[in-house]
Order: sequence, then structure tokens, then C-alpha cells
Amino acid sequence: MRELTAAVPAELIKLRTLRSTGWTLAACVATGAVVGALAGLSYRDARPGMTAREQAEYNPLLPSLYGLTLAQLALVVLGVLALGGEFTGGTIRPSLLAMPRRGRFYAAKLLAVTALAAPAALLTVVATYASAQATLGPYGADAADGRTLRAVAAGWLYLTLMCVFAAGLSALLRGTTRALAVLLPLLFLGSQGLGNAPVARTVLQYLPDQAGMHAMRLWDGADDRAFVPGYGPGVALAVVALWTAAALLGGHAVLRRADAP
Repeated sequence: MRELTAAVPAELIKLRTLRSTGWTLAACVATGAVVGALAGLSYRDARPGMTAREQAEYNPLLPSLYGLTLAQLALVVLGVLALGGEFTGGTIRPSLLAMPRRGRFYAAKLLAVTALAAPAALLTVVATYASAQATLGPYGADAADGRTLRAVAAGWLYLTLMCVFAAGLSALLRGTTRALAVLLPLLFLGSQGLGNAPVARTVLQYLPDQAGMHAMRLWDGADDRAFVPGYGPGVALAVVALWTAAALLGGHAVLRRADAP
């Protein structure tokens, strides 16, 4: 335990000294805020022309948190670079020499990633929500509504888990290129296109990005018909957590058994 406690600050120093860390964290917050403002402005302009049914199904949290669908890409890149970069850059060998117990090295790396991702995710969610509310005006979500607070909290947990999920997947795939080749198309095609197709939605609703988006919506069932999957927000977060756990266990198994490249 003492070895792990000493290793986490060391891993944090390694991450903070990388230029990519600062850029990805800044890009996450900025992307969320900018896209949130644009989404809010677009929905505010479109709202008066909606049909009665569209207005009844209107979900103010959709534009409020839509910016997270793109902001998450920066945190995913951070998670991939934090662990996968050790394999790609060849620094995994000296890292394992300094800490031969691979399980503790892996845990220290993940704790360091989480320590950076969690506050960045919280700042991103708050910035995205605030910028969208500013442009939505009277059509925004009520901040005092318990469902709104739940959705914002779900957004924070989702972004944090996705960063850790990406780190675990990069360890499983032993590098950055393969991990990014899997994650970026998945997040772009899932959230931005295929996830809206009725035929594909049956399967894709259980992918981590789709589950995260479901968790960040107002959930009344009847008045949110356009976005109702086969499960509720609690199950949605559980789905994301299960994907994250699977990636972490897979990454741990590979790191323990495979030779360092």
C-alpha cells in the first residue's frame, strides 16, 4: 500500500509534464462550452417552429448537455495517451523496472488518470450546461429540478468513466493507435449517426456512449418518448461502469501476462 501511495504522485507528475495533458484538458472544457452554446442557440431558434408534439417531447437537457458528446473525445484521448503512450513510446520498460509489481503500477496509473479526469469532467459539465442555458434563454432546463441535478451528476460520472475506460482499453490493446482506431469511430458513429437508426439502436443502446447519453436526459418515460431506451438512467450508468470494469480487467490481464514491447 505504501508503494502504491508513493507511485500515484509520481504518475501524476509524469502526466502533468506532458504537453498533451494540458491541451486535452483545455480542449475538453472549451469544446463542451462552445458546442453547448451553439446547441442552445440552435434549439432556441427552432423551438417556436416546432409542432405541438415536438414541443411536448422537447427535452431541455438535450441541448444543455449535447456538447459533452464532442468534449468526451478529449478525455478519451487523455486516457489513451496516459497508459497507451507507455507502450507506444517504449517507456513501459523503465516504468516496470521502477515498479516491478505490474498490478500496482497499473493501479497507480489509473488512479492518476482518474485524479485528473474527475475535476476536468466536472468543470466541463458545468461549463457546457451554463453556456447552453445562457443561449437557450426561457427554453432552458430548471436548475432546481432534481432531475436536472441528476443528469448533470450523471454527465460528470460518465465523462470520468469514459476516460478510465479509454485507459484500460489502451492497456488491453497495448498502444495508442489501436485504441484510438477503435474508440474514435465508435464515439463518432454511435452518438452522431448510427445510434439514431431504429434498427441499430436495439444493439447500440448498450454501448457505453449511448448509455451515457441516456443517463443525461430528463426521465419521465411518457414525455420523453423520442429518446427512451429499454432501461432507466441508473441502469445506463451501470452499463457504462460495466464496460469500464471489463476494459480495466482486460488491460490488467494483458499487462500481467504479456512481455513489455
